[in-house]
Amino acid sequence: MAQSSKPTYYSLLELHPSASVIDIRRAYRQLSKRYHPDTTDLPAAVATAKFQQLNEAYATLSHPERRLSYDLKIGYSRFGVIQAPPDLNHPVSRSHDFSKSAYLDASDRPLSSGEIFALFMLVLTFVGCLLLAVAIGLTRGDPALQTHLQQPNPSVQHNSEFRIQESEFRIGK
Repeated sequence: MAQSSKPTYYSLLELHPSASVIDIRRAYRQLSKRYHPDTTDLPAAVATAKFQQLNEAYATLSHPERRLSYDLKIGYSRFGVIQAPPDLNHPVSRSHDFSKSAYLDASDRPLSSGEIFALFMLVLTFVGCLLLAVAIGLTRGDPALQTHLQQPNPSVQHNSEFRIQESEFRIGK
C-alpha cells in the first residue's frame, strides 16, 4: 500500500510500529509535555497543531482495535511475518532493562480516590463478615468460641459425695 507524505502516527511519537503499549504511553507523555501549548516555547499555533497530532496518534495507537486497523491501513502487519529486531547485528552492550516490563512499570499512576474507596469497602466487608461469623458462633453456642468456666458437674459432685460417705463408713468400722 502506498503511503502518503503525511507522517505516520508512529513517526509522530518517534516509535517503531512494533512498539509496546507501554512504549507508546511513555513516548506520548514525554512528547505531550514538550509540545503542550502551555509549557512550550514554540508559537501557540505550532504547539497546538503538534499537540493535537500527538493526541490523535495516541488515541489511535493506545486502542488495540484502532491500532490494528491503522496498521493495516499503513501496510504494517504484526501477524504472520517474523521481523528481525532492528539491533540484530549489534552486540549486546547492556543488560535487560526491567523497567520496561508490562508488569512492573515505574510510570504507573497511583490509585485514584475511587479505587481507594473500593479497596476500603472490600476490607470493611471482609471485617464485617468475620465479626458476623463470630457473632453467629457465639449465639449458637459453639464451644470453640466460648470461654470455659468451671461449673460443677452434678454427676462429678455426686461421685465425690459418695466417695466421702464411703470413706467415712470405712473409718467408722
